[in-house]
Amino acid sequence: MSDDEELAKSLGLVSAMTIGIGTMIGAGIFVLPGVAANDAGPVVVASFLIGGGVAMVNALSVSELGTAMPKAGGGYYYVNRALGPMFGSIAGLGDWLGLAFASAFYSIGFGQYLVTLLGETTFALPVIGTFALIPSFDLGLFTVTQIQMGALFAGTVFIGVNYIGAKETGGIQTVIVTLLLVILGVFAIAGWFSFDYGTLTADGWAPTERGYGAILPATALVFVSFLGYAKIATVAEELENPGRNLPIAIIGSVAIVTVIYGILVTIMLGIVPWDVLDTDAPVAQAAEIAFPDQLFGVTGFAAAAATVMTLGALLATASSANASILSSARINFAMGRDKIVTNWLNEIHPRFSTPYRSIFLTGGMIVVFIILLGQDLSILAQAASVLHLIVYALMNAALIVFREADVPQYDPDFTVPLYPITPIVGMVLSLALIGFMSPIEIGLSAAFVVGAVLWYFLYARRETTHQGYLGQYILDRAEEMPESAVSAAESVQPEKTDYRVMVPLANPRTESELIELASIMAKANDGVVEAVHVVTVPDQTPLYAGAEHVERIDAESERLLDSARESAETFGVDVETRTVISHQSFEEIFHSAETGNADLVVMGWANQPFWSSGTVSRGLDELTRELPCDFLVLKDRGFDPEHLLVPTAGGSDSDLSAEVARTLRDGRGSEVELLYVVDGPENRAAGTEFLGKWAQEHDLGDATLTVDTEGDVEDAIGRHSRESSMVIVGATERGLLSRLFSGSLVYDIVNEVDSSVLLCERPDTRSLWERIFGRGSAANREDDPVTAADADESGDGPEDEWSGGSSDDDAPATTG
Repeated sequence: MSDDEELAKSLGLVSAMTIGIGTMIGAGIFVLPGVAANDAGPVVVASFLIGGGVAMVNALSVSELGTAMPKAGGGYYYVNRALGPMFGSIAGLGDWLGLAFASAFYSIGFGQYLVTLLGETTFALPVIGTFALIPSFDLGLFTVTQIQMGALFAGTVFIGVNYIGAKETGGIQTVIVTLLLVILGVFAIAGWFSFDYGTLTADGWAPTERGYGAILPATALVFVSFLGYAKIATVAEELENPGRNLPIAIIGSVAIVTVIYGILVTIMLGIVPWDVLDTDAPVAQAAEIAFPDQLFGVTGFAAAAATVMTLGALLATASSANASILSSARINFAMGRDKIVTNWLNEIHPRFSTPYRSIFLTGGMIVVFIILLGQDLSILAQAASVLHLIVYALMNAALIVFREADVPQYDPDFTVPLYPITPIVGMVLSLALIGFMSPIEIGLSAAFVVGAVLWYFLYARRETTHQGYLGQYILDRAEEMPESAVSAAESVQPEKTDYRVMVPLANPRTESELIELASIMAKANDGVVEAVHVVTVPDQTPLYAGAEHVERIDAESERLLDSARESAETFGVDVETRTVISHQSFEEIFHSAETGNADLVVMGWANQPFWSSGTVSRGLDELTRELPCDFLVLKDRGFDPEHLLVPTAGGSDSDLSAEVARTLRDGRGSEVELLYVVDGPENRAAGTEFLGKWAQEHDLGDATLTVDTEGDVEDAIGRHSRESSMVIVGATERGLLSRLFSGSLVYDIVNEVDSSVLLCERPDTRSLWERIFGRGSAANREDDPVTAADADESGDGPEDEWSGGSSDDDAPATTG
């Protein structure tokens, strides 16, 4: 399909939770207890519990962020939006490489149990001879062991599964985790009857040289066992009902896994002494001791139980690798969408609707890590942990930025308790845990951060246009902020801060006029035009099913977008195109404008008011939301900007009207007439003074100034529009319910004047009550008639009818 597309929603609560549990419970319980216990002794149980506690604090923050912005990319997306693309580069690359390391780690765990299961099994081929079932290879510089070969097999299989699609992945994950929990439950019961507290504490809780000081270094090692919960957020864009399901899945998976770790590690160390616990297959070793050798007259029962545990370990480590590959591929997808990495990664498979190139790239990294580092499990585990801890710290910082910067689009369904203590504690704990890792991993973390920053300045800074709310917040308050903060914000600004004009398209008959207007606005601001084809499918049709008709959609989109591209290029502006499949075309325009960082949206006006084309609840939802950027809505009766009539009485939308009129004047030589309405001839002088001052302030000093003394705004606009080719008017400030019961001035203007009408609307900060009920017209106020002085000082007056600060149009605009 086109340059940028949305992922289909196909994961339910169970699938999401099993992604988290499956990622965490794999190698965390089947591989690490032996390695960690040999370093720390029985006190390693505390290490697992502390790791779960750190994960839970971070899980609360991830839940809030995820319900506020359920987008592919998870932690990267939040950090990039809040802190900006430099920190987004650190978070995205860190999350991606960390998951690749983790996937390699889980695959090695799979290889260990596969070798344990098959041992030195050989097979014979005629003529060629006898071979081991799992061979090893000497490649000169290094040897690929049997364990590594088993890991490569696992990695290859699950790369293929992820290539097929998220829905298939979620289904497989549910089956794996269900079987896994049954197997571990049986082991826990048998282990409880074989548990010996004396075995657990034979040498004391902390018998190693470091004593209790080994707890936190061991926590740093085993923290890789808790990476799965944040991966649920990376597939949030494909999650059904994320506001409810996301926090349940994230917090629930951490709680379940922490309890499982605490119980099972304790049982293992009460069965097998800590210093002899197997570092390759500890669960299989403990199972062979925990289960009786003979049961119900059947001998070899213990060996059979150990084999079942080994099969369970294969399922667990495979599910961990599978879920990590799923998540890491979608982080690449999100970075490509924001141009932190090449857009080439964004290609969606025409049949499976997955970012297949990203999956292949991630798979290649996993294979490299298995081959080069697969013989040292601790390096893979700690490398994965240290990169994720950096990301978790940044995510907590991002949450604080979203809250403190009062971002309008940030509206989470779940909020962290004890704000801001919770995110601050999460940030401190994440960074502090890095200090307990080995010097190799600490050096890796420092080198990685430097490398990610270099990547941003050498590549991403020239490509991305997103600034980040932290930078915007600082620069918008430059006079109040320390000079060092302002300088830092300016130094990391993206070089390519394009002014972006988005044009939603659906009707070839009107798209040329919309593209022409968008191109004029983009060219005046040295910006780009983004043509978005919104393909609407019925509510009864799942989005992933709609994507199955991709060939037909591709043909339609290419025809429409090629025409748009040619139209825009004739005006000398750059053009980007993309196609979005959605159930709701109008709502999707808001979403696309927000995620695409649009500065302006240019769209067509519907031929009917919203209440005649949909339910009132739909209209209420549309018209009470806050705009993500400036909007221009064109009622086209022939795009002719020769003579522009601009009614004004002040207000933010009138400011936008002036910007548009000034742009058309400079770009197309338009003649501009400003109109101000007062009540009675006695107010003419004051009105003329106000209008002249307003014209000078908005660089429209050469415009014709018209003061109408009849006091009827609608009639004045109607009369003066007869000599105009286009009316540019600010959107009404009256609310939704007042429009339903008493009509709408703007709607009357749009339908009654003979010329084209361009509605201009700018985001505001009006309350939900004001957006629904409005403030009423000036005629109903005690201070009416409004004088020019009143309008000049307060901004009130006729603007309430036709140039106020409403965030909503009187009728829904369509895409042409």
